[in-house]
Amino acid sequence: MAKIAFILLCHKDPDAIIKQAERLTAVGDYMSIHFDARAKPEHFAKIRTALKDNPNVTFARKRIKCGWGEWSLVQATLYAVEAAVDAFPRATHFYMLSGDCMAIKSAEYAHEFLDRREVDYVESFDFFESDWIKTGMKRDRLIYRHFFNERTQKWRFYTSFKLQQKFGLTREIPHDIQVQIGSQWWCLRRRTVEWILDFTRQRKDVMRFFRTTWIPDETFFQTLVRHLIPEDEIETRTLTFLMFSDYGMPVTFYNDHYDLLLSQDFLFARKISPEAKELKNRLGDLYAAEGVPFQISNEGRSLFKFLTGRGRIGRRFASRFWETESTLGRERELMIVVCKKWHVAKRLMEKVRQVTNIPAIDYLFNEEDTDLPDLGGIQATLGKRTRHRRALMRMLFDYYDTNQLIVCMDPNNIELLNDFASDRSITRILEVECQFTDDYLIGHAKRVGLAGEQTARETLERLLPTIRQDMTFESDRIRDADYENFHRMREALPPEENAARLARFLAISQEKAQEIAETHYLFAD
Repeated sequence: MAKIAFILLCHKDPDAIIKQAERLTAVGDYMSIHFDARAKPEHFAKIRTALKDNPNVTFARKRIKCGWGEWSLVQATLYAVEAAVDAFPRATHFYMLSGDCMAIKSAEYAHEFLDRREVDYVESFDFFESDWIKTGMKRDRLIYRHFFNERTQKWRFYTSFKLQQKFGLTREIPHDIQVQIGSQWWCLRRRTVEWILDFTRQRKDVMRFFRTTWIPDETFFQTLVRHLIPEDEIETRTLTFLMFSDYGMPVTFYNDHYDLLLSQDFLFARKISPEAKELKNRLGDLYAAEGVPFQISNEGRSLFKFLTGRGRIGRRFASRFWETESTLGRERELMIVVCKKWHVAKRLMEKVRQVTNIPAIDYLFNEEDTDLPDLGGIQATLGKRTRHRRALMRMLFDYYDTNQLIVCMDPNNIELLNDFASDRSITRILEVECQFTDDYLIGHAKRVGLAGEQTARETLERLLPTIRQDMTFESDRIRDADYENFHRMREALPPEENAARLARFLAISQEKAQEIAETHYLFAD
């Protein structure tokens, strides 16, 4: 029967750590704790005192200060692993946890699960070939040396990085290892852990290399397991259920997620909200329970995405009111101009800037070269802007020191529109409805790669109804969304009527709206 030694890295909430250790060891499993040396000494003393008589708990022999993205996280893990290997000779598996993790299955189920297959569970994808890294540094994590913490020593981190780039101070990756990447939440067999510890003592060159890579907790164990263990003994997955929001932040679980969590094909989940007392109590009782059946449906990620996408207050899984970082702010007004003809929207925006002085930004989620201020890198790519859309918008409000902001979007950005429309800020949407001639649609087909200069006229004519219908479909989706503050300008309407709609959208006088609506050649192609 499997016996698990949990490797716990933590830095806060001593009461929760004590409860977690007591729950997980009560059924015969073990725990090795590394408590961050940056944390309050009295918190660590409290944990030591509470658990000193528990024979199934041990502590890393050395405590170090840990920082995100640093080697210190890997070193702390190794200290805790070494302590666990020595203290618990009967442990068959070593499971990496954080203080925000909780079991979502019983110990009985977890032990049986691990006994089924003789494998290690660790995400381990090729660093260069996989798309595990969505945005930011990739190759530069490895070929340059990173001595400083990116979050607390930002100037030193990037100055060091840029100097190495300038002088070509790159380095080689150790020739006999293939760097892998994946989640740091792994579960490894005893033999694998012992081989890793032997490797760390024998291969000083590899250790030197990883000590100055960036975010090595996503590459170190993932690479060594792949280097030491046959491929058919590696299950490339984590047993800890976690999800990320559209902004790249871990999704936090609350009391109403109990049933969802139990139905996932995982043994643990993170992050559990500190405020979710009921959920913590129910999951705590679950680990010691026996004979509990689990119906695995594994729909968690798709269900969560669907339900949170509704954005309706009071609905299950909707955003919690205390998640202040996910909103633009109640007092702010975001105005979105939606138009398929980008040149029309840009003319409109230019006139709006002149007449109203409201900051107005063109297609920031559609064009890479949109003129944006330097916001620390979040604005660097379309992928980053989209992924961190609300954070980006908050930073733009702050940069312009305003509570009003106008942006342009393409009608196919329906998910972005839904997201912003569900925010607690005031969001107004203006669709600029244009007429599309056949010549315009042919030019559009060429711009988006549906046709080329040599495409036959007959082929283009067959394409036109489909393209026109596609544009109609995008517009219909926006109308069907039934946004609360929705307005529409039409090319076919006289300027007076469009001005009235603009006045309501921008909350400006009829005179100013009339000046904007009468912009010369506004709808010309």
